[in-house]
Amino acid sequence: MKLVLLGAPGSGKGTQASKISGRYGLPHISTGDIFRENISAKTEIGLRIKRIIDGGDLAPDDITIEIVKERLSAKDCEGGYVLDGFPRNLAQAEALEGFDPPDAVIFIDIPLRKLERRLTGRRSCKVCKGSFHVDFIDDEKVCPDCGGELFIRKDDSTDAVRERFAVYEEQTRPLEDFYRKKGRLKAVNGDNGAEEVFAEIVRAIEGEK
Repeated sequence: MKLVLLGAPGSGKGTQASKISGRYGLPHISTGDIFRENISAKTEIGLRIKRIIDGGDLAPDDITIEIVKERLSAKDCEGGYVLDGFPRNLAQAEALEGFDPPDAVIFIDIPLRKLERRLTGRRSCKVCKGSFHVDFIDDEKVCPDCGGELFIRKDDSTDAVRERFAVYEEQTRPLEDFYRKKGRLKAVNGDNGAEEVFAEIVRAIEGEK
């Protein structure tokens, strides 16, 4: 079973990919993890990626496609995979069709205005690294676990979140129609708790069988 997870930043793709991986015994493949592994191992492609990232740029499609193709050729992917973070655009989706197309694409659907609240409301602790949300801690400035100072991560600022959403709308949103036309898109309601979302994903997946 080959699966792709789609969804805007903050929709819970990583969480759900891990749950799917555990239930069905499929490798959870995140492009971010692959990049970090190659950079850490100082592979040829990892060194190329490091130079690009250190220069403040994103890895181009050709490198991203190459590294995902190599990962999917590994033995543990013979029975399928769960892709999280790839494809991000039409060029990557079309490339995936050419070397290892997914059986189904799970789209975690949640309004961006709710995701903005979810992301910009996060607070992180400088001491214990814990993560909290203003919906539960109100305007507290100290960590409820250790008393450390709470702060807003740069990635969780309103401007940063809206920039990520803009990139998603321009580059990744078109993949919904791409996979819908192929009859593989399965939308689930992401505006629920993680367990409820996962239960809906399971129903979508097993409806494929």
